[in-house]
Amino acid sequence: MTTVLETRNLRKDFGALKATQDVSFRLEAGARHALIGPNGAGKTTFINLLTGVLKPTSGEIFLNGDDITSVRRDRRVARGLVRTFQINQLFGKLNVAESIGLVISERRGHGRDWWRFAGKLPGIADEIAQLATDFGLDSVLDQPCAGLPYGKQRLLEIALAIAAKPKVLLMDEPAAGVPEADRHEVLDRISALPSDVSILLIEHDMDLVFNFASRISVLVGGALFAEGTTAEIANDPRVREVYLGGGDE
Repeated sequence: MTTVLETRNLRKDFGALKATQDVSFRLEAGARHALIGPNGAGKTTFINLLTGVLKPTSGEIFLNGDDITSVRRDRRVARGLVRTFQINQLFGKLNVAESIGLVISERRGHGRDWWRFAGKLPGIADEIAQLATDFGLDSVLDQPCAGLPYGKQRLLEIALAIAAKPKVLLMDEPAAGVPEADRHEVLDRISALPSDVSILLIEHDMDLVFNFASRISVLVGGALFAEGTTAEIANDPRVREVYLGGGDE
């Protein structure tokens, strides 16, 4: 299979703290891959390195075979590496339609004066409508993002990521904080994401992980501890001991 995202001996030190320890990782084309580990394992640090929020102490990052270790964050997005956040990052004063239109306009090269183009360029209105339908947001298009129920906010952030037309999507705990009543909708929308988008999911919800992922990597203490299929990870006694609740009773 084709590798779309790869790290080689990726390391990040914060003084004496080794947050990421020589992680060599591959994400395959079309993957549904989960990254799990106990609190403090370095999962979000790893995502921040991949997206350019943090600079690695050493090691390399490759996207579709190109070295992007020193590429700026915005250029990584332009190359197709997109993320969602553990805590929503939305345009609070814009409404849902405006938010989606802004991302589409930015993707088309009109981000600086997007308001002139959002309703005029061919296809933008149709794309906004389609994304809103795909993510259950068609009934709230005119509502400000800050006033949306939290479940809808999570769906909107995923919709904004997809509006950027990613090749690789990094999702940092997309179900975190979602009320139980809205949880199934969020999980269903995640399961229906386009199959040509390669996805790396960070998540503590094991139901979501095992229902979504076909492959799982486990980080412990900033190092890659185990990797395999969902069945292999679920049955690995070392993983069960450090993360999934211990060994056999």
